[in-house]
Amino acid sequence: MSSKVYFMNLKSESRQSSLPAKLKTLYDRVGAKQILSKQDQTAIKLHFGEKGNLAYIHPVLVRTIVDKTKESGVLPFLTDTNTLYTGSRTNSVVHLQTALENGFSFATVGAPIIIADGLYSKNSVDVPVNLQHFKTAKIAGDIYYSNSMVVLSHFKGHGLAGFGGAIKNLAMGCSSAAGKQQQHSVSKPKLNDKCVGCGICVNHCPVNAITIESQQARFNHDTCIGCGECTTVCPFRAIQVNWETDSNSFLERMAEYAYGATLNKSSKVVYFNFINNVSPLCDCLSWNDIPIVADIGILASFDPVAIDQASLDLVNSEPVNPHSKLANNFKAGEDKFNTIHQHVNGSYILEYSEQIGLGNRQYELIQI
Repeated sequence: MSSKVYFMNLKSESRQSSLPAKLKTLYDRVGAKQILSKQDQTAIKLHFGEKGNLAYIHPVLVRTIVDKTKESGVLPFLTDTNTLYTGSRTNSVVHLQTALENGFSFATVGAPIIIADGLYSKNSVDVPVNLQHFKTAKIAGDIYYSNSMVVLSHFKGHGLAGFGGAIKNLAMGCSSAAGKQQQHSVSKPKLNDKCVGCGICVNHCPVNAITIESQQARFNHDTCIGCGECTTVCPFRAIQVNWETDSNSFLERMAEYAYGATLNKSSKVVYFNFINNVSPLCDCLSWNDIPIVADIGILASFDPVAIDQASLDLVNSEPVNPHSKLANNFKAGEDKFNTIHQHVNGSYILEYSEQIGLGNRQYELIQI
Protein backbone atom coordinates (compact mmCIF):
# COMPACT_ATOMS: atom_id res chain seq x y z
CA MET A 1 0.00 0.00 0.00
CA SER A 2 1.39 3.40 -0.96
CA SER A 3 2.16 6.19 1.50
CA LYS A 4 0.65 9.64 1.14
CA VAL A 5 3.03 12.50 0.30
CA TYR A 6 1.60 16.01 0.16
CA PHE A 7 3.16 18.58 -2.19
CA MET A 8 3.00 22.36 -2.45
CA ASN A 9 4.77 24.35 -5.13
CA LEU A 10 6.54 27.62 -4.39
CA LYS A 11 4.46 29.89 -6.59
CA SER A 12 3.10 32.96 -4.78
CA GLU A 13 0.98 35.77 -6.20
CA SER A 14 -0.57 37.32 -3.11
CA ARG A 15 -0.33 37.50 0.66
CA GLN A 16 -2.73 34.56 0.88
CA SER A 17 -0.42 32.44 -1.27
CA SER A 18 2.84 33.46 0.42
CA LEU A 19 5.15 30.60 1.31
CA PRO A 20 4.45 30.81 5.06
CA ALA A 21 0.69 30.83 4.37
CA LYS A 22 0.96 27.84 2.02
CA LEU A 23 3.22 26.00 4.48
CA LYS A 24 0.53 26.36 7.15
CA THR A 25 -1.96 24.76 4.77
CA LEU A 26 0.49 21.94 4.02
CA TYR A 27 0.96 21.35 7.75
CA ASP A 28 -2.78 21.07 8.22
CA ARG A 29 -3.33 18.85 5.18
CA VAL A 30 -0.72 16.27 6.16
CA GLY A 31 -2.39 16.10 9.58
CA ALA A 32 0.68 16.95 11.65
CA LYS A 33 -1.50 17.81 14.65
CA GLN A 34 -2.48 14.17 15.06
CA ILE A 35 0.99 13.17 16.26
CA LEU A 36 1.23 15.93 18.88
CA SER A 37 -0.11 15.73 22.42
CA LYS A 38 -0.49 18.64 24.81
CA GLN A 39 2.72 19.30 26.78
CA ASP A 40 4.81 17.18 24.40
CA GLN A 41 8.43 18.27 24.31
CA THR A 42 8.60 18.32 20.54
CA ALA A 43 11.95 18.22 18.77
CA ILE A 44 12.02 20.20 15.54
CA LYS A 45 14.99 18.56 13.84
CA LEU A 46 16.77 20.67 11.24
CA HIS A 47 20.21 21.70 10.00
CA PHE A 48 21.31 25.20 11.02
CA GLY A 49 23.77 25.46 8.13
CA GLU A 50 27.52 25.78 8.21
CA LYS A 51 29.03 29.28 8.25
CA GLY A 52 29.25 30.52 4.68
CA ASN A 53 26.52 28.19 3.39
CA LEU A 54 23.20 29.87 2.51
CA ALA A 55 21.18 26.91 1.21
CA TYR A 56 19.67 25.83 4.55
CA ILE A 57 15.95 26.22 5.33
CA HIS A 58 14.94 29.86 5.87
CA PRO A 59 14.27 30.77 9.54
CA VAL A 60 10.91 32.36 8.62
CA LEU A 61 9.66 29.00 7.34
CA VAL A 62 10.97 27.29 10.47
CA ARG A 63 9.09 29.87 12.56
CA THR A 64 5.93 28.93 10.64
CA ILE A 65 6.32 25.30 11.71
CA VAL A 66 7.06 26.32 15.30
CA ASP A 67 3.91 28.43 15.45
CA LYS A 68 1.80 25.60 14.05
CA THR A 69 3.10 23.12 16.63
CA LYS A 70 2.23 25.55 19.42
CA GLU A 71 -1.42 25.33 18.39
CA SER A 72 -1.35 21.80 19.87
CA GLY A 73 -0.06 23.03 23.23
CA VAL A 74 3.37 21.43 22.84
CA LEU A 75 6.76 22.73 23.97
CA PRO A 76 8.80 22.89 20.74
CA PHE A 77 12.58 23.22 20.57
CA LEU A 78 14.89 23.42 17.58
CA THR A 79 17.63 20.84 17.58
CA ASP A 80 20.57 19.31 15.75
CA THR A 81 23.69 17.37 16.74
CA ASN A 82 27.37 18.26 16.64
CA THR A 83 29.49 17.30 13.67
CA LEU A 84 32.23 14.72 13.45
CA TYR A 85 34.35 16.86 11.13
CA THR A 86 36.04 20.10 12.14
CA GLY A 87 33.87 23.10 11.30
CA SER A 88 31.56 25.70 12.82
CA ARG A 89 29.26 23.14 14.47
CA THR A 90 31.77 20.77 16.08
CA ASN A 91 30.71 21.43 19.71
CA SER A 92 27.63 22.98 21.27
CA VAL A 93 29.20 26.40 21.89
CA VAL A 94 30.24 27.09 18.30
CA HIS A 95 27.17 25.24 17.03
CA LEU A 96 24.84 27.60 18.89
CA GLN A 97 26.87 30.60 17.76
CA THR A 98 26.57 29.46 14.14
CA ALA A 99 22.82 28.93 14.50
CA LEU A 100 22.42 32.46 15.85
CA GLU A 101 24.57 33.99 13.11
CA ASN A 102 22.53 32.12 10.49
CA GLY A 103 19.30 33.66 11.77
CA PHE A 104 18.02 31.10 14.28
CA SER A 105 17.29 32.80 17.59
CA PHE A 106 14.34 32.76 19.98
CA ALA A 107 13.33 36.15 18.60
CA THR A 108 13.22 34.87 15.01
CA VAL A 109 11.91 31.31 15.43
CA GLY A 110 9.98 31.47 18.71
CA ALA A 111 11.57 28.40 20.26
CA PRO A 112 14.78 27.61 22.17
CA ILE A 113 17.67 25.77 20.56
CA ILE A 114 19.03 22.60 22.20
CA ILE A 115 22.04 20.78 20.76
CA ALA A 116 20.77 17.28 21.38
CA ASP A 117 24.02 15.40 21.98
CA GLY A 118 25.53 17.80 24.52
CA LEU A 119 28.63 19.95 24.71
CA TYR A 120 31.08 17.40 23.28
CA SER A 121 28.58 14.87 21.89
CA LYS A 122 28.59 12.70 25.01
CA ASN A 123 24.83 12.81 25.58
CA SER A 124 23.56 9.75 23.74
CA VAL A 125 21.47 6.63 24.24
CA ASP A 126 22.31 3.19 22.86
CA VAL A 127 19.05 2.25 21.13
CA PRO A 128 18.62 -1.47 20.31
CA VAL A 129 18.00 -1.95 16.57
CA ASN A 130 19.29 -5.52 15.98
CA LEU A 131 19.88 -5.10 12.26
CA GLN A 132 22.59 -6.28 9.85
CA HIS A 133 25.34 -3.81 10.79
CA PHE A 134 24.33 -2.60 14.24
CA LYS A 135 22.85 -4.11 17.35
CA THR A 136 22.49 -0.63 18.85
CA ALA A 137 22.54 2.92 17.48
CA LYS A 138 23.97 5.89 19.39
CA ILE A 139 21.09 8.39 19.27
CA ALA A 140 21.42 11.89 20.77
CA GLY A 141 19.84 11.90 24.22
CA ASP A 142 17.62 14.96 23.87
CA ILE A 143 16.18 13.65 20.60
CA TYR A 144 15.62 10.19 22.07
CA TYR A 145 13.83 11.58 25.13
CA SER A 146 11.65 14.03 23.19
CA ASN A 147 8.00 13.01 22.98
CA SER A 148 7.45 13.80 19.30
CA MET A 149 9.46 15.10 16.38
CA VAL A 150 9.02 17.30 13.32
CA VAL A 151 11.82 16.63 10.84
CA LEU A 152 12.65 19.53 8.49
CA SER A 153 15.07 18.49 5.74
CA HIS A 154 16.65 20.46 2.94
CA PHE A 155 16.83 18.09 -0.05
CA LYS A 156 20.16 18.41 -1.84
CA GLY A 157 23.19 16.47 -3.08
CA HIS A 158 25.79 14.80 -0.86
CA GLY A 159 29.31 13.66 -1.68
CA LEU A 160 29.12 10.31 0.13
CA ALA A 161 25.38 9.54 0.09
CA GLY A 162 24.50 10.87 -3.37
CA PHE A 163 21.70 12.96 -1.91
CA GLY A 164 20.46 13.97 1.52
CA GLY A 165 16.88 14.24 2.69
CA ALA A 166 14.78 12.95 5.57
CA ILE A 167 16.65 9.65 6.00
CA LYS A 168 20.05 11.32 6.20
CA ASN A 169 18.63 13.95 8.57
CA LEU A 170 17.54 11.13 10.87
CA ALA A 171 20.71 9.05 10.51
CA MET A 172 23.56 11.52 10.75
CA GLY A 173 21.52 14.35 12.20
CA CYS A 174 20.15 12.42 15.18
CA SER A 175 23.29 10.50 16.16
CA SER A 176 26.19 11.39 18.42
CA ALA A 177 29.60 12.00 16.87
CA ALA A 178 30.59 8.44 17.78
CA GLY A 179 27.48 7.23 15.97
CA LYS A 180 28.44 9.27 12.93
CA GLN A 181 31.87 7.64 12.97
CA GLN A 182 30.27 4.19 13.14
CA GLN A 183 28.18 4.97 10.09
CA HIS A 184 31.14 6.28 8.11
CA SER A 185 33.56 3.50 8.90
CA VAL A 186 34.41 0.63 11.20
CA SER A 187 38.12 1.17 10.65
CA LYS A 188 40.35 1.67 13.66
CA PRO A 189 41.47 5.20 14.59
CA LYS A 190 44.79 6.62 13.41
CA LEU A 191 46.88 9.29 15.10
CA ASN A 192 48.28 12.36 13.37
CA ASP A 193 51.06 14.71 14.52
CA LYS A 194 48.74 16.93 16.59
CA CYS A 195 48.68 14.61 19.62
CA VAL A 196 50.09 16.15 22.84
CA GLY A 197 49.45 13.17 25.10
CA CYS A 198 46.76 14.91 27.17
CA GLY A 199 45.04 11.61 28.02
CA ILE A 200 41.45 12.73 27.43
CA CYS A 201 40.94 9.91 24.93
CA VAL A 202 42.19 7.40 27.51
CA ASN A 203 39.53 8.48 30.00
CA HIS A 204 36.74 8.11 27.44
CA CYS A 205 37.72 4.80 25.80
CA PRO A 206 35.04 2.26 26.83
CA VAL A 207 37.35 -0.76 26.41
CA ASN A 208 40.68 0.66 27.69
CA ALA A 209 42.31 0.36 24.29
CA ILE A 210 44.40 3.56 24.61
CA THR A 211 47.49 4.31 26.65
CA ILE A 212 49.88 7.27 26.79
CA GLU A 213 53.48 6.48 25.99
CA SER A 214 56.20 9.12 25.54
CA GLN A 215 53.51 11.83 25.52
CA GLN A 216 51.67 10.17 22.65
CA ALA A 217 48.46 8.16 22.51
CA ARG A 218 48.93 4.50 21.60
CA PHE A 219 46.08 2.28 20.36
CA ASN A 220 45.64 -1.42 20.94
CA HIS A 221 43.78 -2.25 17.74
CA ASP A 222 43.06 -5.78 18.93
CA THR A 223 41.02 -4.33 21.80
CA CYS A 224 39.60 -1.30 19.94
CA ILE A 225 35.95 -1.66 18.87
CA GLY A 226 35.97 1.28 16.43
CA CYS A 227 33.30 3.21 18.36
CA GLY A 228 34.71 6.64 17.52
CA GLU A 229 34.57 8.02 21.08
CA CYS A 230 38.26 9.02 21.01
CA THR A 231 37.78 10.88 17.73
CA THR A 232 34.91 12.79 19.28
CA VAL A 233 36.54 13.95 22.51
CA CYS A 234 40.05 14.84 21.29
CA PRO A 235 40.30 18.66 21.63
CA PHE A 236 43.26 18.79 19.22
CA ARG A 237 41.69 16.69 16.43
CA ALA A 238 44.72 14.45 16.65
CA ILE A 239 42.78 11.22 16.02
CA GLN A 240 41.90 11.01 12.38
CA VAL A 241 38.49 10.06 11.09
CA ASN A 242 38.53 7.41 8.39
CA TRP A 243 35.82 8.51 5.97
CA GLU A 244 36.36 5.62 3.58
CA THR A 245 33.88 2.76 3.44
CA ASP A 246 31.99 0.80 0.78
CA SER A 247 29.23 3.07 -0.53
CA ASN A 248 26.38 0.54 -0.24
CA SER A 249 27.53 -0.41 3.24
CA PHE A 250 27.59 3.27 4.19
CA LEU A 251 24.03 3.75 2.95
CA GLU A 252 22.88 0.64 4.82
CA ARG A 253 24.45 1.92 8.02
CA MET A 254 22.72 5.27 7.62
CA ALA A 255 19.38 3.55 7.09
CA GLU A 256 19.85 1.50 10.25
CA TYR A 257 20.64 4.62 12.25
CA ALA A 258 17.59 6.37 10.81
CA TYR A 259 15.54 3.39 11.96
CA GLY A 260 16.99 3.75 15.46
CA ALA A 261 16.35 7.51 15.57
CA THR A 262 12.58 7.05 15.39
CA LEU A 263 12.15 3.63 17.02
CA ASN A 264 10.73 4.93 20.30
CA LYS A 265 8.42 7.43 18.62
CA SER A 266 7.75 6.09 15.10
CA SER A 267 4.06 7.03 15.26
CA LYS A 268 4.87 10.55 16.48
CA VAL A 269 7.14 11.86 13.72
CA VAL A 270 6.19 13.96 10.69
CA TYR A 271 8.52 14.94 7.83
CA PHE A 272 8.84 18.04 5.66
CA ASN A 273 11.29 18.10 2.71
CA PHE A 274 12.21 21.50 1.27
CA ILE A 275 13.21 21.12 -2.41
CA ASN A 276 14.72 24.50 -3.14
CA ASN A 277 18.31 25.66 -3.51
CA VAL A 278 19.08 22.07 -4.54
CA SER A 279 22.84 22.38 -4.29
CA PRO A 280 25.07 19.54 -5.51
CA LEU A 281 26.69 19.14 -2.07
CA CYS A 282 25.63 19.12 1.58
CA ASP A 283 24.81 22.13 3.76
CA CYS A 284 27.71 21.01 5.98
CA LEU A 285 30.10 22.71 3.57
CA SER A 286 31.05 26.35 4.12
CA TRP A 287 29.70 27.28 0.66
CA ASN A 288 26.87 26.27 -1.66
CA ASP A 289 27.04 26.01 -5.45
CA ILE A 290 24.38 27.06 -7.97
CA PRO A 291 21.27 24.84 -7.64
CA ILE A 292 21.14 21.99 -10.16
CA VAL A 293 17.40 22.54 -10.85
CA ALA A 294 14.88 25.33 -10.33
CA ASP A 295 13.12 25.52 -6.96
CA ILE A 296 10.38 22.87 -6.85
CA GLY A 297 8.36 22.93 -3.63
CA ILE A 298 7.84 21.49 -0.15
CA LEU A 299 6.67 17.95 0.66
CA ALA A 300 5.10 16.54 3.83
CA SER A 301 4.51 12.95 4.91
CA PHE A 302 4.59 10.52 7.83
CA ASP A 303 6.87 8.21 5.81
CA PRO A 304 10.59 9.17 5.52
CA VAL A 305 11.23 6.72 2.68
CA ALA A 306 8.25 7.86 0.61
CA ILE A 307 9.05 11.55 1.03
CA ASP A 308 12.68 11.03 -0.04
CA GLN A 309 11.61 8.89 -3.02
CA ALA A 310 9.11 11.55 -4.09
CA SER A 311 11.73 14.29 -3.65
CA LEU A 312 14.24 12.37 -5.76
CA ASP A 313 11.65 11.76 -8.50
CA LEU A 314 10.67 15.44 -8.58
CA VAL A 315 14.30 16.57 -8.90
CA ASN A 316 14.95 14.05 -11.66
CA SER A 317 11.84 15.19 -13.57
CA GLU A 318 13.03 18.82 -13.69
CA PRO A 319 15.18 20.36 -16.45
CA VAL A 320 18.80 20.98 -15.55
CA ASN A 321 19.78 24.48 -14.48
CA PRO A 322 21.97 25.55 -17.42
CA HIS A 323 24.32 27.45 -15.12
CA SER A 324 24.87 24.59 -12.67
CA LYS A 325 27.40 21.81 -12.25
CA LEU A 326 25.26 19.59 -14.50
CA ALA A 327 25.15 22.02 -17.42
CA ASN A 328 27.61 20.19 -19.69
CA ASN A 329 27.59 16.58 -18.53
CA PHE A 330 24.00 15.45 -18.12
CA LYS A 331 21.83 13.33 -20.38
CA ALA A 332 18.03 13.50 -20.18
CA GLY A 333 16.54 10.69 -18.11
CA GLU A 334 19.60 10.10 -15.95
CA ASP A 335 19.63 10.41 -12.18
CA LYS A 336 21.02 13.88 -11.54
CA PHE A 337 22.73 13.04 -8.26
CA ASN A 338 24.30 9.88 -9.73
CA THR A 339 25.71 12.01 -12.54
CA ILE A 340 27.36 14.34 -10.01
CA HIS A 341 28.44 11.62 -7.56
CA GLN A 342 29.21 8.69 -9.85
CA HIS A 343 30.82 6.57 -7.13
CA VAL A 344 27.55 6.07 -5.25
CA ASN A 345 24.03 4.94 -6.12
CA GLY A 346 22.14 7.18 -3.71
CA SER A 347 18.77 5.57 -4.33
CA TYR A 348 20.04 2.32 -2.79
CA ILE A 349 19.35 3.78 0.66
CA LEU A 350 15.65 3.87 -0.26
CA GLU A 351 15.70 0.18 -1.20
CA TYR A 352 17.44 -0.86 2.00
CA SER A 353 15.33 1.42 4.19
CA GLU A 354 12.22 -0.24 2.80
CA GLN A 355 13.71 -3.69 3.49
CA ILE A 356 14.27 -2.95 7.18
CA GLY A 357 10.80 -1.46 7.66
CA LEU A 358 11.64 2.23 7.86
CA GLY A 359 9.05 3.14 5.24
CA ASN A 360 7.58 2.52 1.80
CA ARG A 361 8.97 3.55 -1.60
CA GLN A 362 5.51 3.50 -3.14
CA TYR A 363 3.74 6.82 -2.68
CA GLU A 364 0.69 8.82 -3.73
CA LEU A 365 1.61 12.43 -4.46
CA ILE A 366 -1.18 14.78 -3.40
CA GLN A 367 -0.83 18.36 -4.64
CA ILE A 368 -2.36 21.15 -2.58
